[in-house]
Amino acid sequence: MGADQTTVLEASPDVVDPTEGRVQTAEPPIAESAHLLGHDQIPEMAAKTAVDAVVVLDFGSQYSQLITRRVRECGVYCELVPHDAPWDDIASLHPKGVILSGGPASVYDPGAPQLPSWVLERDLPTLGICYGMQLLAHALGGGVAPADRREYGPATIEVADTSASPLFADLPTRLDVWMSHGDHIDALPPGFRVLACSANSPIAAMGRDHLVGLQFHPEVAHTPRGADLLRNFLFTICGCEAEWTPESFIDAAVRQIREQVGNGRVLLGLSGGVDSSVAAALIHRAVGDRLTPVFVDNGLLRLGEAELVREVFARHFGMNLVYADARERFLRRLAGVVDPEEKRRVVGDEFVRVFEAEAERAAERDGPFAFLAQGTLYPDVIESTTPDTKAAAKIKTHHNVGGLPADMRFHLVEPLKFLFKDEVRAVGRALGLPDEIVERQPFPGPGLAVRLLGEVTEPDLDLLRRADAVVRHEIEAAGLAKDVWQYFAVLLPINSVGVMGDYRTYGRVCAVRAVASQDAMTADWARLPYELLARVSNRIVNEVRGINRVVYDISSKPPATIEWE
Repeated sequence: MGADQTTVLEASPDVVDPTEGRVQTAEPPIAESAHLLGHDQIPEMAAKTAVDAVVVLDFGSQYSQLITRRVRECGVYCELVPHDAPWDDIASLHPKGVILSGGPASVYDPGAPQLPSWVLERDLPTLGICYGMQLLAHALGGGVAPADRREYGPATIEVADTSASPLFADLPTRLDVWMSHGDHIDALPPGFRVLACSANSPIAAMGRDHLVGLQFHPEVAHTPRGADLLRNFLFTICGCEAEWTPESFIDAAVRQIREQVGNGRVLLGLSGGVDSSVAAALIHRAVGDRLTPVFVDNGLLRLGEAELVREVFARHFGMNLVYADARERFLRRLAGVVDPEEKRRVVGDEFVRVFEAEAERAAERDGPFAFLAQGTLYPDVIESTTPDTKAAAKIKTHHNVGGLPADMRFHLVEPLKFLFKDEVRAVGRALGLPDEIVERQPFPGPGLAVRLLGEVTEPDLDLLRRADAVVRHEIEAAGLAKDVWQYFAVLLPINSVGVMGDYRTYGRVCAVRAVASQDAMTADWARLPYELLARVSNRIVNEVRGINRVVYDISSKPPATIEWE
């Protein structure tokens, strides 16, 4: 397909060493053979694909999603479900094991989440983590009480006997772990043994046959051998096999899309990034020409991005791309808007309005559209607090999750809704997408609107685009593009006094943001080489007239988010 076939319409933690420029890997990269979709999205997928499955019951821990992620990294299909999910919602998975997450409650408090009866009735191998371990002990007749001293942070455990349970097979007798608890087990349930202890936790691990519990968190990077513990549980105690691969995901996702869409037609909002591109490839494989991708130029894109997307998409996808020039209408809607949440709502609403207009035009030619497809990822869902994540706290509205209008006429198709970014990249590679798409940097749905603090205007967008182009060019020229998760410029709504050519200036301030991450759920600021930062600053103040000061953001996530708005 050539670029001239594009339809044009006008619409109404890794850390970078600052001294040597090398990337120091804080923990191993995610295995590209491990992937997950949520149970709400693809019912009975595990049964259909005949892969082994494990269920994580969510008791409200901030690490619940991370547990699920770590299981997938082992190549085992995994779903996170609410702690009170009935067995009927789980049965189709034929789970070979259950993991009980941590949580903020105390098991002895009135109204505290309790262990579903089916966990013990089904006699499934079970791993309790923190609150999950206490819950297991509580349900089986053990004792749980407030600890004399809360334990938050690093600790060292002593393994009583590595042969006492397969959980500690082939591991040292001393392990560094991460604790985060105020209660502890003060009496073992009948038949259980102490597997490990720490200075502040006499029962840091317990076990009886295929029921095991850990007071610490094996899923976090601060427990260096945590992945080995999880593998021992999955492969030795549960008897799972590592069969969950990108190819398995693709096969199941294509089937689910066909089941959902039937004979309907799908309109897809294509940004040109990896998420929407992989979604497009999946949906096109499922429904063929009944997919119409629409690329909306909202005027909030990076320098040269609209041209790049149209050229690359035309070169690599065998479908007709509709280009909607909506720059003026988005800027009109954003005029006077300064609140970041309102910006996201405006952008989300306007996207759908443009899609609706394009759907009407396309429907006149080919028939009506019933479905709107998006490249929504799981971090978007988590931070926006949708019904899928009722235990999570709302961080911000993602335009393609919480920012969609209530009266939208489409049914959503979101095949990547329960995947993390690196998993999406692995699926993209399996689909044969080129690196220029698969390796593209994450870019927020509202675009530069949330990187331009304050009101969005065309002159400020021009300043930001040019500054951002410098940041991207210098980091890529330094060979660090694949090592830094995200890097960009932010234009601040303040002016700063400067001096250029013996003259006083009063120009804008630009912040540079670069972070290291694996999945955007957490991130650390990238330790870019000082020489690189100096080049970025020098080029911006010399080449972008109107900016006279550059600062570097050294905030991690948490407490900050990756984007400034």
